Amino acid sequence: MKDIIDIHALMADLGARARAAAAELAFAPAAAKRTALEAAAKAVLSHKARILAENATDMEYGRDKELTPAMLDRLMLNEARIEAIAAGLRAVAAQPDPVGQVMAEWDMPSGLHIRRVRTPLGVIGVIYESRPNVTADAGALCLKAGNAVILRGGSESFHSSGALHDCLVAGLAKARLPEDAIQRVPTRDRAAVSEMLTMTKYIDVIVPRGGKGLVGLVQREARVPVFAHLEGIVHIYVDKAADPAKALSVVLNAKTRRTGICGAAECLLIHKDVAKSLGADLVAALVKAGVRVHADKALARLPGTIPATAEDWGREYLDMDIAAKVVGDIDSAIEHIRTFGSGHTDAILTEDDAAAARFFERLDSAILMRNASTQFADGGEFGMGAEIGIATGKLHARGPVGAEQLTSFKYLVEGDGTLRA
Repeated sequence: MKDIIDIHALMADLGARARAAAAELAFAPAAAKRTALEAAAKAVLSHKARILAENATDMEYGRDKELTPAMLDRLMLNEARIEAIAAGLRAVAAQPDPVGQVMAEWDMPSGLHIRRVRTPLGVIGVIYESRPNVTADAGALCLKAGNAVILRGGSESFHSSGALHDCLVAGLAKARLPEDAIQRVPTRDRAAVSEMLTMTKYIDVIVPRGGKGLVGLVQREARVPVFAHLEGIVHIYVDKAADPAKALSVVLNAKTRRTGICGAAECLLIHKDVAKSLGADLVAALVKAGVRVHADKALARLPGTIPATAEDWGREYLDMDIAAKVVGDIDSAIEHIRTFGSGHTDAILTEDDAAAARFFERLDSAILMRNASTQFADGGEFGMGAEIGIATGKLHARGPVGAEQLTSFKYLVEGDGTLRA
């Protein structure tokens, strides 16, 4: 009982301090937020050795927990990834400040002048799993949008996230912004997550970023509104009018570049007219690259494949696996994606404009692509500097959630002694 009471007190304290910081951040100058993020980027680079050392501790912990190679890859930091984290911080710093932006304005016959302007959400709680870079991305984006944030990273990345959080706090101090603006839950105790989900007094929105288990838990138990980031059951449909060279390079990149990210391809759908030609070449290339291809009956005869089972459709592998299926036409592909997809990212490979238009029109995933690797499903690649996640819901935020998506709006109404008749 003592631990539960302690966690409750800990989280209430974090929440109260975040709420106080959010009140100040709501009108913080854009220049101060930019200074904080630029200083944080410098701190990340100057503390590279410490971050790598802390990450080595996390990697050992992850291996002891027998994480898969793909999950260990998500957890691992190296010099290039640390430099990318710093670059992401600088990119967010350089973006226009969304707070106070006029979204629309108009005059009414009554004499009123009305403006709709962007305003911070308040306090955001971010719950995520093994990727330590989310600490920097989420902290930066929340700050840019004038929000305070409470970060609860995964147990695997506890030390790496702590080192990165220290860099963010150093940036806040440099800019003379409240250091409670970016807080991190300083415990691995899972009770902290349950507390966050019910902190309606302090937290305005929860953003879960992780696997199906985490997101499902958040959606079931949260009393606080949620920006859902569901699993990435990403499909690629290879149309009969696909360019073979493009298809080979795109499919390999989408599956193998990094298997542990939510934009990695998990299911390959192939038009029946090219199944024996381009389809066979794609499967052979995947097998050669070390991918375990879970093939339906039409493809199971191909060398190196594994017979697919019912569980392979709608599965997020996050590993060197992909499901593969032959479909009769584009509408069959669309129906398969509607049935088994997660509304995250889906792609069509085709040179037929009409086919691409049909795919875009009849599917409603957060991100739809044509002739491009699904690994581009990333806020940084969308010009947002970074992302806090890929929202798969349909209310407020959808797709990559950047600083602009972490704002709400208010109406500013001006008159001149104006009265309603």
